[in-house]
Amino acid sequence: MNTEERKHWISWMATIAEGVAGVMAVEGGVPASQSVPDPGPSRRRHPLTETEKRIIEHQGTEPPFSGRFVSFFEQGTYVCRKCGEPLFRSEDKFDAGCGWPCFDDSLPDAVRSIRQNSGQRTEITCAHCGGHLGHLFSGERMTPKNMRYCVNSLSLDFQPVPQPVIAGHMS
Repeated sequence: MNTEERKHWISWMATIAEGVAGVMAVEGGVPASQSVPDPGPSRRRHPLTETEKRIIEHQGTEPPFSGRFVSFFEQGTYVCRKCGEPLFRSEDKFDAGCGWPCFDDSLPDAVRSIRQNSGQRTEITCAHCGGHLGHLFSGERMTPKNMRYCVNSLSLDFQPVPQPVIAGHMS
């Protein structure tokens, strides 16, 4: 890790230590790079914590290796934490060793890519509600599809594949 990266992560950890409430208390809060629409009423919608709001609505990033889905490889579907729309299949998840859950594909029309910083970075958002998910990288040759959707665990929920009921056995 070089000096600039070290400064970045020390600053990030200090922010975490102070608590997100302190960050959000700053006049005007954390500015959003884009307006994130409210997904409207839905049975799947869950209230977001302040930390989830910072990441999903204000394009934040969770610390590497801190999310619950980094080393999680159960069968099912990853959905948007804000609106509940399906985003990624477990079959497309892989361990990139970067500290965040990574996928080499998304579900059709589920994720929107937005070029940032004169095309140097590509932000990914939920196509349904606009919530920030993370970033998209290509050309790294980590998988045959040559794509890496690097996603914050806090931007996701997980829906496991229903287990079949075995005749004669009650759960």
